[in-house]
Amino acid sequence: MKLRNVLLSSLLIAAAAAHAETKTYTVDPRHTFPMFEVSHYGLSTQRGRFTAVRGTITLDTQARSGTIDITIDAKSIDMGFAEWNEQMQAEGFFDTARHPEISYRSNKLEFSGGRPVRAQGTLTLLGVSHPLTLEIDSFHCDKNRVSGKPTCGADARTELQRSQFGMTRSLPGIGDDITLVIAIEAVEQEPAG
Repeated sequence: MKLRNVLLSSLLIAAAAAHAETKTYTVDPRHTFPMFEVSHYGLSTQRGRFTAVRGTITLDTQARSGTIDITIDAKSIDMGFAEWNEQMQAEGFFDTARHPEISYRSNKLEFSGGRPVRAQGTLTLLGVSHPLTLEIDSFHCDKNRVSGKPTCGADARTELQRSQFGMTRSLPGIGDDITLVIAIEAVEQEPAG
């Protein structure tokens, strides 16, 4: 009887694994914008965003697993006018001449009700890497009404201190505490073969 139960359990696990399907999504750079918020001398909250992003996301909702691999072109920073963009690309801020890319990698997604709600990963900025958890809101997948392709989208949010990564210029006037808000959409890749 025990052997039969073990065999039955093994078959059920194998059947579940066979049904599990990992889907790969390519980040849509036209609808993916990491945006940050920072205090400007206690007078206002200033916002900037990056306009060039690439990457892939994998999801297996049945297995409740997935990965995130995102690369941001640091030179694509947009603060609203050219002079400030140049200042933010300089040494002490994003130092884009020596560190042209910012990356986020995660292989641990947390799910609730079949949807990812949190990603635990690593942010690399200015050549320095630190763990970073993203809270994922408004996750939704549907057929894109323009392209007709399966697309997933979400909003993600986190907070960090820029000084942890060696970005210390103009502290404390320009704040250390950064809120990062990301609007992201990604298009499902066609299966190979």
